[in-house]
Amino acid sequence: MALDTARKRLDEMLADLERSITAVQGEHPEAEHHTADAGASLSDTDRVDAALAALRRQRAEVLAALARAHEGTYGKCVDCGLQIPEGRLEARPEASRCVACQGKHARLRR
Repeated sequence: MALDTARKRLDEMLADLERSITAVQGEHPEAEHHTADAGASLSDTDRVDAALAALRRQRAEVLAALARAHEGTYGKCVDCGLQIPEGRLEARPEASRCVACQGKHARLRR
C-alpha cells in the first residue's frame, strides 16, 4: 500500500474512532439509579466501559501506525523487521506485525 494511501486511511480511521468514542461516552448511564435498576445499570456500564476500552486500544494502534508512517518504518514488522504483506496492510492498515509475529504475540498474551 502506498504510504500516502495508508496515511489517508489511517487518518480516516482515527476520525471515525474519535466520533465513536464520543458517541459511546454519551451512552454512560446517569449517576443516580433506582435500586431495582442497579443490576441492569451495572451491566450497561460494563458494556460501555468494554466498548470504550476496545475503541481506545484501536485508536492507540492507529496513532502508532501514523507515527511509524512519519518515522519511515510503516509497513515493517515491529518484531522481525520484515515487510508486512500488502494484503494484511490493506485489511488492517494499523497492523504493526507480520502474520507470523502477530500469531506469536497473540499466543504470549493468553
